[in-house]
Amino acid sequence: MTVPTTNHTMSASMPRPAEAPATGGSRLRWALADAWTVTRRDLIHWANQPGMLVANLLFSVLVLLMFGFLFGGAMAAPGNYWEFLVPGVLALTMVFGVESTFTAVNTDLARGVTDRFRSLPMAGSAVVVGRAGADLLNSVVTLAVLVATSLAVGWQPHSGIGPTLAAFGLLLLLRLAMLWVGIYLGLVAKSPESVMALQILVWPVGFLSNAFVSPATMPGWLGAIAEWNPLSATVAAVRQLWENPSWSSESWLAMHPVLFAVLWPVLLIAVFFPLSVRRYRRLSH
Repeated sequence: MTVPTTNHTMSASMPRPAEAPATGGSRLRWALADAWTVTRRDLIHWANQPGMLVANLLFSVLVLLMFGFLFGGAMAAPGNYWEFLVPGVLALTMVFGVESTFTAVNTDLARGVTDRFRSLPMAGSAVVVGRAGADLLNSVVTLAVLVATSLAVGWQPHSGIGPTLAAFGLLLLLRLAMLWVGIYLGLVAKSPESVMALQILVWPVGFLSNAFVSPATMPGWLGAIAEWNPLSATVAAVRQLWENPSWSSESWLAMHPVLFAVLWPVLLIAVFFPLSVRRYRRLSH
């Protein structure tokens, strides 16, 4: 959750070097130190005002339990529905995180906190990178809570420690990609209320996937769109790595889910990371 930062807090926490570093290595260390300061600022805010964080966690758990217990008996899925569902909900939560990132970034912008950051002698990328770091740590906590809940209701991965950790890596890679989408949109949006328009886009993208049902159960054209959804690639890859039941298809994408689960997020990051940094640097005073 993001709240305005007082001048006292900002002055005490932000580094104030006398001059810009002369070497590339020094610039990198300076940028990382600045980014960590911004990340720590957001973590302190969440610790002091945990209401929104707890609400987001409860919502994610509610989605998992609702689909598993209320709709699971009616869903068409190969094998145990819980094992089919859990990878989908975990990936979906990573995508839905774009809304909280968008709101936090745009709220800081609207309240003048971003302008205060820009007036300080700090790396130009530190604010957006720091925001990404804080939200990524938030996502790690969300994944931990959802995995604990899933284990409690009977889900489990059937692979070794290596594939299991690789699956979590793919989930966080997807979240990292959506972070940069959210940061960029938050910097260009007019007000925090614009999140309603973002939800109109994000929710259909989230549900038009293989997260809850197999694309084979959809009309042909709709199933094809669902298969090529970046979310579907991550879900299919996680199911494969955890040896959970998944949908079958002869498409090239379905046969190489791990490859696409890496390519889609990397492509999004390659597009939206530089856009976010450039947009931040071009903000008007």
